[in-house]
Amino acid sequence: MQRWLEVTTKELDEAWKDLSPFQKEAAEWDEGPLLVLAGPGSGKTRVLTCRIARILDSTRDKKFRILGLTFTNKAADEMRTRVATYVPGEEGRLFLGTFHSFCADVLRQHGVHLNINPNFHIYSLENDLRAVLNDAVEEGKKLSDIVSDLDKKTLPVINRLKSLLIMPEQCRDVFKDKEFGERMSVVYPLYEAELSKRNALDFNSLIFQAYLLFTKFPAFSKRYRTVFPFVCIDEFQDTNLAQYKLIRAIAGDQFNNLFIVADDDQIIYQWNGASHKRIVEFINEYSPKVMQLPMNYRCPPEIVFLANNLIRYNFLRSPDKKPLEAYQPSRGKDTVRLLGPFADFETEAAEVARDIKKLHTHNLGAVVILGRSRKLLDGAYLALQKEKLPCVISQRKDEFESTPFVWIHSILRLANDRQNMEYLEAVSGTFYQLTGINLEPEEVDAQARAANNDYLQQWIKIANKMVLDKTTKAIIGQTSKFLSEGRDFKVFIKHALDWFRVLAGDEQVGSDPTSEIFIRYQEERTVWENLMREIIDSLGEDISLEAFLQELQMRSKEPVPKPNTIILMTIHGAKGKEFEHVYIIGLMEDEMPSFQSKKKGDDSPEMEEERRNCFVAITRTIKTLTLSFAERYRGWPKEPSRFLFEMGLL
Repeated sequence: MQRWLEVTTKELDEAWKDLSPFQKEAAEWDEGPLLVLAGPGSGKTRVLTCRIARILDSTRDKKFRILGLTFTNKAADEMRTRVATYVPGEEGRLFLGTFHSFCADVLRQHGVHLNINPNFHIYSLENDLRAVLNDAVEEGKKLSDIVSDLDKKTLPVINRLKSLLIMPEQCRDVFKDKEFGERMSVVYPLYEAELSKRNALDFNSLIFQAYLLFTKFPAFSKRYRTVFPFVCIDEFQDTNLAQYKLIRAIAGDQFNNLFIVADDDQIIYQWNGASHKRIVEFINEYSPKVMQLPMNYRCPPEIVFLANNLIRYNFLRSPDKKPLEAYQPSRGKDTVRLLGPFADFETEAAEVARDIKKLHTHNLGAVVILGRSRKLLDGAYLALQKEKLPCVISQRKDEFESTPFVWIHSILRLANDRQNMEYLEAVSGTFYQLTGINLEPEEVDAQARAANNDYLQQWIKIANKMVLDKTTKAIIGQTSKFLSEGRDFKVFIKHALDWFRVLAGDEQVGSDPTSEIFIRYQEERTVWENLMREIIDSLGEDISLEAFLQELQMRSKEPVPKPNTIILMTIHGAKGKEFEHVYIIGLMEDEMPSFQSKKKGDDSPEMEEERRNCFVAITRTIKTLTLSFAERYRGWPKEPSRFLFEMGLL
């Protein structure tokens, strides 16, 4: 391990000195498989980034790269920024992104071997996938009397089949219900054929197809092992079967230099195929050295005590797992509070709102309300509004909504896919809203068919024949120069943003509530600018339009909350985050744990996942934790959650 003992940058040296002995031991790991069991608040991100930076720093004369995979763009961006700070100039030797972004990159480079066009589209929206399925079924009705109207579970079943790496021709025999299996054996391949017809892949196809590439063409896995001799996986416990098999396909039988960070007490994605068995499989197949990071640097000891009490009731976890240890000093008797029982949930929500108003009026931005379900959050949101407290429910947003950004996003997509009628219709429709100029998609289509089948070029030609004001004529010219001719889409975006300002009439865009086309413009402008900065920081200034759109598609367009605003979010949404003051509502039987998990039994994997949900929720806390419960919900009597008893609060 001699090569890890010296560093050449001040920033990395300072970060290294801040590591605890346990963290340093993990970050110093050289080669071979390593499993780091890292509890909540244990500083795993620092360990990962220090290890990556240390390798890059000590091998500046080498050309190999490091592959880092995680589950959220936010986590990848944070780690990438740290590495760039520690070893400036070396971050180009690092691919750090989500499983999906990595697989998309692989398929754009090599997917042609699977008959995948490099400029494929990624469908992630429910409406898009539903349209694919509906069109596939309409075609199927002509071919088979098995296919009938679809129910809501068809798409989730297809996604589940892909996460299990089950091909269309294999699915007939995997269902106990033979009639349903027969039906899926027709619908699944029709759905895949329709995706192919549209030159598209859905999210699970990205993983599946990359796996097929590496297994059907072993030369590619060998090539990637050469390019990426070090592989780091964050949040490994969240991997489903397809993601794990993808890792195995890349690694092959000989390569075992895998640095895995996981916590089997934070597995809360069983619905997506995550399982405690994944860690067991990794241990059995790779025989890694196992290190533990039990020190919690986030939570007060009062909360660490509750977390340890709670999670010891789970049995599907590493047998030698150490309990969490608290680094922070005690914060006193009000660190943990239990509110209730209240007569009903409406009363509970109202009292929680009043409690927040009383204690945190001047620091609302430090408060989060966590709930097991969206219905609970909706009730709490109404209660906060009645108290006139600013609040927002955090949720992923996949598309822009304001007219200007629907236009700019659509015209960038059209520039990347010149024969896409859907994008053309969106461009023309929003352009009419912005300017009052009607460019009929049918006319563009007809002229494109007679010329070069390039919708964007023909749209520009038709626009130039219209009577245009000075600013509109300018943006059409810039669309032609920087977008249609492929010179620099980033320059086009700058001109488009300037154009929007002119259309709005002044610098305070969206300030006029009567201007419907600019409703939500200002917040979406901020989102757009933030996303552009993140993507360019991630992939570099010379990023292609295709790569930019790919990253944009996979990132949430959720606006940044305004200052001094209470955040409400599901426990799943809160994973990986931390907050000063945490409120957890609805700690009742049938809510947390859920009714569905109770039906599976007290010792079922589903019940253990519910307990992990509660564990994740309470360990988001930096300062204070408040839990609440009621005696009735939707008119039905409820018992206090068993987790309150297990934590020792009742």
